[in-house]
Amino acid sequence: MSKWMKFPHDQKAITYTGDALKKNWDALHKGDNEPFPKDTQLQEAWRQFHAGNFAAAAAHAGSTVAIKATSIYATHLESKNAAKVKLYQDAMAMAVALIKSEPKNPNAHYQYAYAAGRYSQSISIIKALKEGYGGKIKTALESAIKLDPKHADAHTALGAYHAEILDKIGALVGKLTYGANKDTAVEHYEKAIKLNPGSPIAHIEYANGLLMLFGDKEEDKAVKLYEKASKIKAKDAMDVLDIAMANSELED
Repeated sequence: MSKWMKFPHDQKAITYTGDALKKNWDALHKGDNEPFPKDTQLQEAWRQFHAGNFAAAAAHAGSTVAIKATSIYATHLESKNAAKVKLYQDAMAMAVALIKSEPKNPNAHYQYAYAAGRYSQSISIIKALKEGYGGKIKTALESAIKLDPKHADAHTALGAYHAEILDKIGALVGKLTYGANKDTAVEHYEKAIKLNPGSPIAHIEYANGLLMLFGDKEEDKAVKLYEKASKIKAKDAMDVLDIAMANSELED
């Protein structure tokens, strides 16, 4: 592993020492419903993840926390696109292995879809679709939701899947080839926010999706969603990074 950059924000409020991790677990994992681990090393890996020490979290190879840490670091902190792509490939490989060993683990499927989705954005959606990632991402997200219908993050990602497809290849081909649909996208975004109203990324992705699907017609609603995301109190490092992203959108 190449040297990863240090988390560039204050970590005091997002460091969960001792019993604090378990006490705050449900709030921290309202988006993915990850069960609290019995293994103390895994607990420590999650502490590192939530505090923004992604390299330390990723060192617990093969686990959901390692996959998530790799993908979140790549998304928010890695500046070189080639390095991003490699990290997403690493995350996908770990997720595929986890799916094989734990096929009924919804987060194995979700983390594959997340990494594959970000990978697709990094190489271009069109190229990724030609490589077959459209079907793979949809299947993984639908599997996650089938295993856990209340998986808010998977609903957000499935909404984004529909929006990205329609934005990049159009309504006709998107619908016929990939089953992409505007109403379905909105339903998944709305479901995600209903399940996890304190999630910055659920609001941000919904805003992004509205702009892709409807353009200027939904700009006011998108801005309100970015504003709401920017005012949410961060629970961990991922929230801190997502809120910074929301503020960046509002500044543009």
